[in-house]
Amino acid sequence: MVKTFRDYYNNHVQLSFSDHPFSQEPKHVWVICRYDSKWLLTNHKERGLEFPGGKVESGETAEEAAVREVMEETGGEVGDLTYVAQYKVSGKKEEIVKNVYLANIVSLTKRDNYLETEGPSLVASFPENIKTNRNYSFIMKDDVLTNCLAIVDNE
Repeated sequence: MVKTFRDYYNNHVQLSFSDHPFSQEPKHVWVICRYDSKWLLTNHKERGLEFPGGKVESGETAEEAAVREVMEETGGEVGDLTYVAQYKVSGKKEEIVKNVYLANIVSLTKRDNYLETEGPSLVASFPENIKTNRNYSFIMKDDVLTNCLAIVDNE
């Protein structure tokens, strides 16, 4: 089953919990991270708090990109990585297909550089007003987050 909705910027989004329904080789990843019974986010310098993620680089798998992005943006070492979903965003200029993973983080290491982020941020829960909360990235404000959290909360 595919869920469809509009994202923060009114782009058309299709979300599926099936195995790679939109692409076998997606070019983007988003990683829902748990560490020490909390959610591990990164504080993006421009967008605000969000789960780590980014582009799959040439020669790496989506899983490898997920592990790399978590380390680069938070200093988190991924223990278990589980595929959760895949979604496709159809924007005005392009389509983006992104795998969503759940990562259990086994350790956090302080880094000298977190690339485009200000490093890790741990939260016990998300505010009820997350969709309007300026501290959170637009990536955290659509139904991808709520639908994926409903799945991972049961694991």
